[in-house]
Amino acid sequence: MVTEIDSFKIIGIKIRTTNENNKAVSDLSNLWGKFFSENLIAKIPQKISSEIYCIYTEYESDYTKPYTAIIGCKVENLDVIPEGMVGKTIEKGSYKKFITNGSLSKGIVFKKWSEIWNSKLKRRYSADFEVYGEKAQNPEDAEVEIYVSVKE
Repeated sequence: MVTEIDSFKIIGIKIRTTNENNKAVSDLSNLWGKFFSENLIAKIPQKISSEIYCIYTEYESDYTKPYTAIIGCKVENLDVIPEGMVGKTIEKGSYKKFITNGSLSKGIVFKKWSEIWNSKLKRRYSADFEVYGEKAQNPEDAEVEIYVSVKE
Protein backbone atom coordinates (compact mmCIF):
# COMPACT_ATOMS: atom_id res chain seq x y z
CA MET A 1 0.00 0.00 0.00
CA VAL A 2 1.35 3.42 -1.01
CA THR A 3 0.71 6.29 1.38
CA GLU A 4 1.48 10.01 1.38
CA ILE A 5 3.75 11.13 4.21
CA ASP A 6 3.98 14.82 5.11
CA SER A 7 7.43 16.31 5.55
CA PHE A 8 8.94 15.99 9.01
CA LYS A 9 12.11 16.94 10.86
CA ILE A 10 14.54 14.63 12.59
CA ILE A 11 17.49 15.19 14.92
CA GLY A 12 19.98 12.41 15.54
CA ILE A 13 23.42 11.04 14.76
CA LYS A 14 24.60 10.06 11.32
CA ILE A 15 27.09 7.97 9.42
CA ARG A 16 27.97 7.66 5.75
CA THR A 17 27.98 4.00 4.76
CA THR A 18 27.39 1.51 1.96
CA ASN A 19 25.82 -1.91 1.56
CA GLU A 20 28.91 -3.09 -0.33
CA ASN A 21 30.80 -5.85 1.48
CA ASN A 22 28.18 -5.73 4.30
CA LYS A 23 29.84 -2.53 5.57
CA ALA A 24 26.44 -1.06 6.57
CA VAL A 25 25.77 -3.99 8.92
CA SER A 26 28.72 -3.11 11.16
CA ASP A 27 28.41 0.67 10.66
CA LEU A 28 24.74 0.67 11.62
CA SER A 29 25.33 -1.67 14.53
CA ASN A 30 27.98 0.76 15.84
CA LEU A 31 25.66 3.75 15.29
CA TRP A 32 22.82 2.05 17.18
CA GLY A 33 25.29 1.15 19.96
CA LYS A 34 26.39 4.77 20.29
CA PHE A 35 22.78 6.02 20.23
CA PHE A 36 21.82 3.79 23.17
CA SER A 37 25.07 3.74 25.17
CA GLU A 38 25.24 7.56 25.23
CA ASN A 39 21.47 7.85 25.88
CA LEU A 40 21.21 10.26 22.97
CA ILE A 41 17.41 10.03 22.88
CA ALA A 42 17.39 12.05 26.12
CA LYS A 43 19.55 14.76 24.51
CA ILE A 44 17.28 15.41 21.51
CA PRO A 45 15.31 18.64 22.08
CA GLN A 46 11.62 19.15 21.25
CA LYS A 47 10.84 15.52 20.48
CA ILE A 48 7.35 14.91 19.13
CA SER A 49 7.40 11.31 20.39
CA SER A 50 9.76 8.66 21.75
CA GLU A 51 9.66 6.68 18.50
CA ILE A 52 13.13 6.13 17.09
CA TYR A 53 13.66 6.66 13.39
CA CYS A 54 16.43 5.23 11.26
CA ILE A 55 16.59 7.31 8.06
CA TYR A 56 18.43 6.36 4.88
CA THR A 57 19.06 9.36 2.63
CA GLU A 58 21.57 11.21 0.44
CA TYR A 59 21.91 8.16 -1.80
CA GLU A 60 24.81 8.40 -4.24
CA SER A 61 22.66 6.48 -6.74
CA ASP A 62 20.81 3.40 -5.46
CA TYR A 63 21.03 0.99 -2.53
CA THR A 64 24.32 -0.48 -3.84
CA LYS A 65 26.19 2.83 -3.50
CA PRO A 66 27.04 5.03 -0.47
CA TYR A 67 24.26 6.75 1.49
CA THR A 68 23.75 8.51 4.82
CA ALA A 69 22.02 6.82 7.75
CA ILE A 70 20.59 8.90 10.61
CA ILE A 71 19.25 7.47 13.88
CA GLY A 72 17.16 9.90 15.87
CA CYS A 73 13.72 11.22 16.72
CA LYS A 74 11.07 13.32 15.03
CA VAL A 75 11.16 16.88 16.36
CA GLU A 76 9.07 20.06 16.19
CA ASN A 77 11.85 22.11 14.59
CA LEU A 78 15.58 22.25 13.90
CA ASP A 79 16.23 25.45 15.87
CA VAL A 80 18.52 23.74 18.40
CA ILE A 81 20.69 20.87 17.22
CA PRO A 82 22.96 19.48 19.97
CA GLU A 83 26.69 19.28 19.30
CA GLY A 84 27.63 16.07 17.49
CA MET A 85 24.12 15.65 16.08
CA VAL A 86 22.50 16.59 12.79
CA GLY A 87 19.10 17.90 11.79
CA LYS A 88 17.35 16.91 8.59
CA THR A 89 14.00 17.64 6.96
CA ILE A 90 12.44 14.66 5.23
CA GLU A 91 10.39 15.91 2.30
CA LYS A 92 6.75 15.03 1.69
CA GLY A 93 6.27 12.13 -0.68
CA SER A 94 4.77 8.78 -1.58
CA TYR A 95 5.93 5.81 0.47
CA LYS A 96 5.33 2.09 0.35
CA LYS A 97 4.93 0.73 3.87
CA PHE A 98 6.33 -2.63 4.96
CA ILE A 99 6.00 -4.26 8.38
CA THR A 100 8.39 -6.83 9.78
CA ASN A 101 7.86 -8.83 12.99
CA GLY A 102 10.03 -11.01 15.20
CA SER A 103 13.38 -10.92 16.93
CA LEU A 104 15.60 -7.95 16.11
CA SER A 105 18.65 -10.07 16.94
CA LYS A 106 17.64 -12.49 14.18
CA GLY A 107 17.94 -9.75 11.56
CA ILE A 108 14.26 -9.24 10.73
CA VAL A 109 14.88 -5.69 9.50
CA PHE A 110 17.81 -6.65 7.26
CA LYS A 111 15.80 -9.60 5.85
CA LYS A 112 12.93 -7.27 4.95
CA TRP A 113 15.35 -4.85 3.29
CA SER A 114 16.79 -7.76 1.27
CA GLU A 115 13.26 -8.47 -0.02
CA ILE A 116 12.79 -4.78 -0.86
CA TRP A 117 16.13 -4.60 -2.70
CA ASN A 118 15.17 -7.65 -4.76
CA SER A 119 11.68 -6.33 -5.58
CA LYS A 120 10.60 -4.44 -8.69
CA LEU A 121 9.65 -1.39 -6.59
CA LYS A 122 10.17 1.90 -8.44
CA ARG A 123 12.13 3.70 -5.74
CA ARG A 124 12.88 7.42 -5.57
CA TYR A 125 16.00 7.08 -3.39
CA SER A 126 15.19 10.36 -1.62
CA ALA A 127 14.70 9.17 1.96
CA ASP A 128 13.60 5.81 3.32
CA PHE A 129 13.09 5.10 7.00
CA GLU A 130 12.32 2.62 9.73
CA VAL A 131 10.12 3.45 12.72
CA TYR A 132 10.79 1.79 16.07
CA GLY A 133 7.72 2.61 18.17
CA GLU A 134 5.93 0.99 21.10
CA LYS A 135 5.61 -2.32 19.27
CA ALA A 136 9.41 -2.47 18.93
CA GLN A 137 10.13 -2.18 22.67
CA ASN A 138 10.57 -5.93 23.13
CA PRO A 139 13.56 -6.80 20.91
CA GLU A 140 12.59 -10.49 20.86
CA ASP A 141 9.05 -9.78 19.62
CA ALA A 142 9.32 -6.48 17.78
CA GLU A 143 7.27 -4.89 15.04
CA VAL A 144 9.14 -2.40 12.87
CA GLU A 145 7.61 -0.28 10.14
CA ILE A 146 9.69 0.41 7.03
CA TYR A 147 8.77 3.22 4.63
CA VAL A 148 10.35 3.28 1.17
CA SER A 149 10.06 6.37 -1.02
CA VAL A 150 8.51 5.47 -4.35
CA LYS A 151 7.88 7.25 -7.62
CA GLU A 152 4.33 8.51 -8.13
